[in-house]
Amino acid sequence: MMNRIKELFKIEYPLIQAGMIWCSGWELASAVSNAGGLGIIGSGSMYPEILEEHVVKCKAATDKPFAVNLPMLYPDIDKHIETIIKHKVPIVFTSAGNPKTYTSYLKEHGITVVHVVSSVKFAQKAEAAGVDAVVAEGFEAGGHNGRDETTTLCLIPMVKEAINIPLIAAGGIGTGKGMLAAMTLGADAVQIGSRFVASEESSAHQKFKQTVVDAAEGSTMLTLKEITPVRLIKNEFYQKVEKAYEACNSPEQLKDLLGRGRAKKGMFEGDLVEGELEIGQISGLIHEVMPAAEIVKEIIEEYKSSIAAMQTDKFQF
Repeated sequence: MMNRIKELFKIEYPLIQAGMIWCSGWELASAVSNAGGLGIIGSGSMYPEILEEHVVKCKAATDKPFAVNLPMLYPDIDKHIETIIKHKVPIVFTSAGNPKTYTSYLKEHGITVVHVVSSVKFAQKAEAAGVDAVVAEGFEAGGHNGRDETTTLCLIPMVKEAINIPLIAAGGIGTGKGMLAAMTLGADAVQIGSRFVASEESSAHQKFKQTVVDAAEGSTMLTLKEITPVRLIKNEFYQKVEKAYEACNSPEQLKDLLGRGRAKKGMFEGDLVEGELEIGQISGLIHEVMPAAEIVKEIIEEYKSSIAAMQTDKFQF
């Protein structure tokens, strides 16, 4: 049988680059698409005119399919949708909201719709809403995360058991071995974010990229669950959050501490002290900044060599 995600997206490899705020503009998306994966523009940090600029530049830089990630809590979402339809973006990944709201409208315009979920329940709701596929994202993932703290190892087979549409695994995947593991658990493809943050084409600040490369096991923690769960590198701002918890601060006080624009300050502007530094646990396995095409090549080659390695005695019993 053909891989369902390859067929759905018309791509060479079932490997998707996540749509990440402040990190995934047209340069990264087009580079991943040109390398055989599916690149995604992260629209959550873009004003409407900026998204249009990125879509136009991405179309000029690649003749391969690409997508836009559309956080449904975005205040100007209607304008983003207008841009997506106007420029005939073929695929949209929706997140952070109810997939019923826009799925049918987008599909009426010939757009393939994928929704990001963090639980079996929301995967089933997304399927019922008519999406073409879901991304199931485990607790290991960077950025905003599910509240249940279900790991990818557990989440993927449970979602696979519960739905019939194609399934994309995310969270803690950044290598070919991780890709093979996720697909063995039942995924049709993988979505990778953190590894592409540390790419040459990523729009993340160089200081943030280096911080990701320098990260080790235990460098990140999921926090701020009372507001919206987010996995952060443990910098000075994170320590302030920890002290706020020790002082039993209310959710309102936590919101005041977070303020506005901290993710931009940290990830895009390179403020490693006061910025919000969102990244996944897989950062402990990221050791250098590379071109996106080289990252895709490395992952696919390791994926294929790992399949071959499974013929050795270690796996035969």
